[in-house]
Amino acid sequence: MKDPKPKMSFHVETTRVDSHSSKSQCKSAEIVLDTDMAGNPNAFNPAELLLAALSACIIKGVERVTPILHFQLKGIQVIVDGIRQDVPPKMEFIRYQIIVDTEESDNRLHLLHENIKKYGTVFNTITPGTDLAGEIRRK
Repeated sequence: MKDPKPKMSFHVETTRVDSHSSKSQCKSAEIVLDTDMAGNPNAFNPAELLLAALSACIIKGVERVTPILHFQLKGIQVIVDGIRQDVPPKMEFIRYQIIVDTEESDNRLHLLHENIKKYGTVFNTITPGTDLAGEIRRK
C-alpha cells in the first residue's frame, strides 16, 4: 500500500566562518550561529537556537490550527527559558509562556494549547528527553 502523503524532509548546511561564528543555510535563508567557545553576543548559540526552534514550532502550530478551529487572534508572543545541566550536558528543563491577544474563551484557549502540544514537530521531539512545561494565557 502506497503512503498517501509523502514524508516531509529538511535540509540545512552549516559552515564554520571563523572561531567566533558559523552560518547555516536553508532554502534562501541564512542564520549566523554562535560557535565561539567564549560566546558571541551577535548570534544564537545552539541552546538558544533550540529554544527559538521551539518558539517557531509553537507559532507555526498556531498558524496551522487557528483556521481549523476558527480561532480568532490579534497576535501571539512566545517566551521560552531553558536551564542546562552540565553532566551529562543537556537541557534539564524548558519552560514556555504562550501569550495570545484574543477575545476567545478560556476553554478555546485551552483547546488551542492542546493542539499546539499534540501536533508540534519540534515540541514532540523535545518532550521525551526534557522536562518541558508551559502555559497559555491571554494578553
